[in-house]
Amino acid sequence: MTWSAGPPVTPAGWPDERARVTRLLLWRHGQTEWNADGRVQGQFDVELSAAGVAQAGAMAVRLAEERPDLIVSSDLHRAADTAAALAAITGLDVGHDQRLRERHFGPWQGMLNSEIAERWPDEYALWKAGEPVPGLDIESAEDVAKRVSVALQDVADRVPGGTAVVATHGAAARHGCGALLGWPRAVLRTFAVLANCHWTELRYDAVRGWQLWAHNAR
Repeated sequence: MTWSAGPPVTPAGWPDERARVTRLLLWRHGQTEWNADGRVQGQFDVELSAAGVAQAGAMAVRLAEERPDLIVSSDLHRAADTAAALAAITGLDVGHDQRLRERHFGPWQGMLNSEIAERWPDEYALWKAGEPVPGLDIESAEDVAKRVSVALQDVADRVPGGTAVVATHGAAARHGCGALLGWPRAVLRTFAVLANCHWTELRYDAVRGWQLWAHNAR
């Protein structure tokens, strides 16, 4: 399901710098075989599947209609190759930023969700409830939020009044958005999972700051 707040409204009499809107489109990578299998990827460098390549190509056509000024991607192949599909249409170069990588899931990386639930039932339940998971060297949600939100702000600062597409990952996008928007954990829990090759749109203006404009858009 896609939700959108509609087109922006510029109040009469505002100076240009206050009316100027910067857009970030956080684009989750196309599907991988591990996505289809229910396997935790984390920072393992998993390639797009054939279905994921097709998704990226189709959604790149749609995203090109948003007339991006900048494309930045996680350096993991599944995101970078997704971004490359858009670059091929727009002619823009793709910048790569390690800070946009997926959350590091420690020993769970490469395992099926069912295997994790069987081996670490208590920790798995905490994770699914959005709570901290101690003792397994899993990157904390707070650390993910900090590194991704700083990267996103850096991207926004490069295109004031423009549009940037950021190819990234599900958990990275969730926690990065939450930090920029200032949402507490209880509110972030209501944020639906970002589907493969869908995007979240954030907009910034000098009066209201960061705002959620659309989620699971395509």
